[in-house]
Amino acid sequence: MDLFEHTADQTMAGAAPLADRMRPRRLEDVVGQEHITAKGCLLERAVGEDRAFSMILWGPPGCGKTTLANVIAKQTKNQWVKISAVLSGVKDVRQIIEAAKERRRLYNRRTLLFVDEIHRFNKSQQDAFLFHVENGLITLIGATTENPSFEVNPALVSRCRVFALNSLPQDAIVQILNRALIDKDRGLGLSSHSFSKAAIDYISAASDGDARAALTNLEVCAFNRGEAKTLDVEDIRAMVAQELLRHDKAGEEHFNLISAFIKSVRGSDPDGAMYWLERMLAAGDDPIYILRRMIRLATEDIGLADPGALTMAMNADTSFRRLGRPEGDGSLYQAAVYLATAPKSNAVYAAQREVQEAVKKYGTLPVPMHIRNAPTGLMKQMGYGKGYKYAHDYKDGYAPQSYLPESLEGTRFYHPTVRGYEKTVKQRLEAWLNLKNNAKET
Repeated sequence: MDLFEHTADQTMAGAAPLADRMRPRRLEDVVGQEHITAKGCLLERAVGEDRAFSMILWGPPGCGKTTLANVIAKQTKNQWVKISAVLSGVKDVRQIIEAAKERRRLYNRRTLLFVDEIHRFNKSQQDAFLFHVENGLITLIGATTENPSFEVNPALVSRCRVFALNSLPQDAIVQILNRALIDKDRGLGLSSHSFSKAAIDYISAASDGDARAALTNLEVCAFNRGEAKTLDVEDIRAMVAQELLRHDKAGEEHFNLISAFIKSVRGSDPDGAMYWLERMLAAGDDPIYILRRMIRLATEDIGLADPGALTMAMNADTSFRRLGRPEGDGSLYQAAVYLATAPKSNAVYAAQREVQEAVKKYGTLPVPMHIRNAPTGLMKQMGYGKGYKYAHDYKDGYAPQSYLPESLEGTRFYHPTVRGYEKTVKQRLEAWLNLKNNAKET
């Protein structure tokens, strides 16, 4: 069980990894999260006035969730307790609660409980915090990489303030690396010239916004620098672990990326479509899933404005299944660019939804007699098929008659746009409608 207690003024041992040694100790030293740590912000005021409240820190790995919790503990007068949801259970939580009760009774001291990866706790484990957060026995700080809306109980979320932390920008990572490089007390204590600017930039870029990964890479490179006076990119390239692009095929980031791709295609931006496509491919997303979404896009967002869009998407699917990766990636790119640059219309998609609503609203309306099938003599005697006009017997293959149930006669579900091929469809439908209206008048 990863469970320990300590007062806020205790620090890491010098033998700890560089990433742990260099954790900021004051709120003003936290970089990259100024939207919640800047002077005058809610969190800054709460820490400065020793009024810590229950919160959930949500953000990607290495963005500073644990660091921020440590700072809050250090700058407030609380008993600091930390557990990992990966290694702890309800029994551990109960022990913490009992200790918190004794601490408040004997010393009138508050307990600040930090739960790392709180989303790993199941519903009953999360429920164990509810009453004690509500009555103020514990101040809960939960850290999670997953969207709390999906992975944390709504009742617990409602009792906490959610702070969304950002992936650290490259300039913030560079600042953290330069600070660690020259710090003689907790850092490496090296000259600022030990690494070239290009080398620091390379380490920063390779970390993909993860400060912990960046500091680990810096420490590895410094440990293996040998007699070199200044390490350059070529000296460290083999030592730096390249972070995989952040992506969870079952989590929120997966849906963020596919959403960005779909909206780029819908918005007719081929450059955005290609960028988000490559982000998904580089992160290991399933190309077949992406192709399914493109087939859906072809019908939902393009439709009859360009009937070739569906053909292109289907051909890309067939081509990729035949070629595989990496040869088949070009098929995805070609389809993405085609769909992004095609004229757009959701008229068929909108019509589909209107028809579905009409069927739900009106139920099983009877089929008009003139368009019923009449395979037997009895059915013909009953009027089945009577008055039906065979379209091919009329000029231009169009017979002016109604095909909807009587209570829906005259209803129009499909409203084509004037974009692409759908402009032709619109003109054709309007001409037929005029014929139908003229036939009614005569």
